[in-house]
Amino acid sequence: MDLLIRPIQLEDAKEINDLRRMEGIMENILGLPSETLMNSKSYLSKEDSLRHQFVAVLKKDRASEIIVGTAGLHVNELPRKRHSGTIGIMVHTEYQGMGIGKQLMSTVLDVADNWLMLTRIELEVFADNEKAINLYQKFGFEVEGVKKKAAIRNGRYADEMLMGRIRNEE
Repeated sequence: MDLLIRPIQLEDAKEINDLRRMEGIMENILGLPSETLMNSKSYLSKEDSLRHQFVAVLKKDRASEIIVGTAGLHVNELPRKRHSGTIGIMVHTEYQGMGIGKQLMSTVLDVADNWLMLTRIELEVFADNEKAINLYQKFGFEVEGVKKKAAIRNGRYADEMLMGRIRNEE
């Protein structure tokens, strides 16, 4: 598998929009079926020095490639919370379980740890998303709490877990 992790580009908007609306992903990222390509283009075109987002690009052959995932890190904008950030990740349903999520997580955590010197990284995940929870735990994230009925998914309320990772400063 010829996989490249690179910073996201405006030209990626169509494939990102397709990922966000994909069945099996949309339900787990708080996406909506009505999200448009313009939503994705607008998000990607906004300059934000606190956002660091990457895509996983799978080269199918010399001439074609496909975006199979994305992960982002957003540094907290509040001065007294600048030591912390949040992350989000999604991987194409047909490419899950192939190590792509692991590579994306490694990339954003490298930026957090070695370039921004962040101490705390947090995320929210649906409490029943075992694959994602297992991935996060492999990277040192721990459950810090559960938000009951925090989001709507498929016509029902769903719980979210708050997970955090504290970088040890040695």
